Amino acid sequence: MKRLIAALAIASALSGCGYNDFQRLDEQSQAAWSEVLNQYQRRADLVPNIVATVKGEAQFEQDTLTRVIEARAKATSIQATPELINDPQAFNKFQQAQGELSGALSRLMVVAERYPQLQANQGFRDLRVTLEGTENRITVARNAYIKTVQDYNVLARSFPTNLTAKVFSYAPKPNFTVQNEAQISTPPQVDFSQPAPAARP
Repeated sequence: MKRLIAALAIASALSGCGYNDFQRLDEQSQAAWSEVLNQYQRRADLVPNIVATVKGEAQFEQDTLTRVIEARAKATSIQATPELINDPQAFNKFQQAQGELSGALSRLMVVAERYPQLQANQGFRDLRVTLEGTENRITVARNAYIKTVQDYNVLARSFPTNLTAKVFSYAPKPNFTVQNEAQISTPPQVDFSQPAPAARP
């Protein structure tokens, strides 16, 4: 009887100290992270088809294609293990690689607009639509991950659940950040001292 009472007391203490909440939120954050990886993989799988289609345009800038290929290779070379979401340094490296691929793909699409034949290619248009849809899915998946990590980190830092976090080594998880935070937080320079060009008659 004493063992049963002790077991009930321990179970009650664990549930009151946030232990079960840590388990739930940890599982949710891992599931959300898996969906982020799923969408990044979907994008990486599109890249070879996009590159192959663009290569059909003989005059297309080789440098732009090379950057996309290299960025994809770098992004897919990082092993996205479940431990990655508990390692801020590895997480940041992964995020930077994905950001480089995003930037390279954006430049590719901008350059592609200069090629009417490429724009008229139905296969390229379909790939472009699929890529845009995938980028939207990545945004949705990242937002879901950000929310679950926020909930987890609040629990890990709040009293009294922060005591449980320390006992069981539940460290706060890294979250997505804006890569160019310093750049976008600087207000744009606007100079009205230069007169506007005169309108043509």
